[in-house]
Amino acid sequence: MEGKFELVSSYRPCGDQPQAIDKLCEGLEDGLRTQVLLGVTGSGKTYTMANVIARMNRPTLVIAHNKTLAAQLCNEFKEFFPHNRVEYFVSYYDYYRPEAYIPSTDVYIEKDMSLNDEIDKLRHSATASLGERRDVIVVASVSCIYGLGAPQEYFAQMISLRPGMVIDRDDLLDRLVKLQYKRAEYDFVRATFRVRGDRLEIFPASNSNTAILVEMYGDEIEGLYEEDVTTNKIVNELEHAAIFPASHYVVGDERMEKTLGRIRADMIEECNAFKEQNKLLEEQRLRERVNYDLEMLREIGYCSGIENYSRYFDGRQPGEPPFTLLDYFPKDFLLFIDESHMTLPQLRAMYAGDVARKKNLVDYGFRLKSAYDNRPLNFEEFNSRFTQMICVSA
Repeated sequence: MEGKFELVSSYRPCGDQPQAIDKLCEGLEDGLRTQVLLGVTGSGKTYTMANVIARMNRPTLVIAHNKTLAAQLCNEFKEFFPHNRVEYFVSYYDYYRPEAYIPSTDVYIEKDMSLNDEIDKLRHSATASLGERRDVIVVASVSCIYGLGAPQEYFAQMISLRPGMVIDRDDLLDRLVKLQYKRAEYDFVRATFRVRGDRLEIFPASNSNTAILVEMYGDEIEGLYEEDVTTNKIVNELEHAAIFPASHYVVGDERMEKTLGRIRADMIEECNAFKEQNKLLEEQRLRERVNYDLEMLREIGYCSGIENYSRYFDGRQPGEPPFTLLDYFPKDFLLFIDESHMTLPQLRAMYAGDVARKKNLVDYGFRLKSAYDNRPLNFEEFNSRFTQMICVSA
């Protein structure tokens, strides 16, 4: 859908703002790759950014150096653009202790985490919006340079529904399960669906209050509606509904079989290498771990620590950079780095810290070498992911 940004504000640019807006837009139109917007606190930098976004009318990513600042910016942009999509994309962990191994004390620390369901919903909302329209602003923290799964596969697995469409109901239910949606008769929450006679209700992973009601007559979609999940009342009649995967790590059946084969082949190769070095404990540890994960992937399409196999799902070669949120944007997107004097150093530092922690897990047989490729972008890779950037700094 081609949308146009509509800036809503009772203010008008004043002081140095009109000149700054004109200069930034001229630079973008002239193809300048990097520009800087300088301004003291309270000088209206966010409003200036909003004017540039509205004038250029391009999908926009704004990166902030922490969740709090990102939330503040998101709220401000929502006030400026009430008729467009303004999304929030940050790490969905309330608490996170990464997997690690300490050789000196022979202590293995399992990954422990607490997920924030609301933030997970917002992340799905962001990627779904990017698949549906162009008038989208995503405000993200630096965690957006971590691997996310292949956008081509994510968008390709989307289920498109329209009134009058003929689709086998059992096939539709099977596709929902493959997109990591669970059947739920009573506990109807995000990423679930339920069937009641000729009525199919789907609670998208990107929604919190509304579900998609599909009324079927045989194999034909007779009606398509948006309904309130609390009252079950219809709030809107739909001409189209797009159901995106409930996980960013979803692949089709054909790719799944190839993926499992590649994982098994690498497991055998790395286990043989441990045997040759007479590291039998490491060999056993790795073989048991990977075989268990393969069984889980085959049965339910998911396993704990699935992100460590992301290279296989994405079809990447060893060492290739991961897909990230930046890859979900069209090529002409506009990038803003807020508080760039704080944000850019963070973006530079994230890669080195990740590699150091993974080394022990791989060396001692807790993970395949593919775990190295579940990582953030390094700064050079990040720098190649955009065509035009504006750094905003005090």
